[in-house]
Amino acid sequence: MSWWDDVDGDDTDADEPYGQYDESSVRVRPNPKGNRPRTKVRPTYDDAPTGWVTNVDRGRFGVLVGDQVITATKARELGKKSVVTGDTVFLAGDVSGEPGSLARIVKVAERTTLLRRSADDTDEVERVIVANADQMLIVVAAADPEPRTRLIDRYLVAAFDAGLDPILCITKTDLADPTPFLAHFACLSLRIVTSRADDVPFEALHEVLDDKVTVTVGHSGVGKSTLVNALTGSSRATGVVNSVTGRGRHTSSSSIALQVRDGGWIIDTPGVRSFGLGHVDPANVFRAFASHAVPVRAPADGIPLDQAHDWEIVDRVQDGELGPTGVERLDSFRALLTGMGASDPGTE
Repeated sequence: MSWWDDVDGDDTDADEPYGQYDESSVRVRPNPKGNRPRTKVRPTYDDAPTGWVTNVDRGRFGVLVGDQVITATKARELGKKSVVTGDTVFLAGDVSGEPGSLARIVKVAERTTLLRRSADDTDEVERVIVANADQMLIVVAAADPEPRTRLIDRYLVAAFDAGLDPILCITKTDLADPTPFLAHFACLSLRIVTSRADDVPFEALHEVLDDKVTVTVGHSGVGKSTLVNALTGSSRATGVVNSVTGRGRHTSSSSIALQVRDGGWIIDTPGVRSFGLGHVDPANVFRAFASHAVPVRAPADGIPLDQAHDWEIVDRVQDGELGPTGVERLDSFRALLTGMGASDPGTE
């Protein structure tokens, strides 16, 4: 008998060794990306422990839970949702805070306020800086470096857009009289605190900061970190102003929340030389110029921004009521609106 005859013959005997098997005997290899089947049902984490984000550092988050700060990472299910200093978060995993422990941030609570900035006034991509702050402490030096009124205007717009109460703190008043600079903001209802290098007004500042979460902003070199150190007892790096360029050196690179000695929290942010407002509704620019910038016919009444002509600030400047500083304020007002693509008031 040939080999072919053996193969082509009755195969009953050949199949007999496998007769004891059926489909239930098949072993399916597990999912190489996970041993458990995926499900669309996700936990709500409503009963998970909560904490408050105090700082962010290269994918690791400091989270205040009770009276201790633990380390956490962002859970995969959050996707691209940002977690920033000031966020209230829900946690899973190891929340003991023991050395080597690592919790997971699985949910971010709804934010009450949100401070943002963009690269420039035409960039609609926003960068979230701080969440859930109550007020903004705008730190500016009377000299060294010279104060920039238009940067302060930008801070004010960002504060009102975020829902924060602005406070103006003038440092280094021992180097120059801040009165001429403050004249630019005389018509605003701003709370102002002045500080000397040799005399920090602790009482006035504590009155402002007590029981509040305050985010600090300011040009590099204005003494913001020095002020924060004095109020919190921290050791944030401080820098000097370049004698050639007149610019300060960035000494802090990330936002961090620090507890004020007598109550409250300060969120210290990196010093910036520009503050883009591409994400801001142009209507919010008015509030940064207080009552004299409110249009007589407000856009909220249904009149588009580019059709509103009766701007009170224009009338008051033209009448000479606001003096020389009023003209500068109007120029700044116009520059902000123009940079954001809104109509230039008083030109139509």
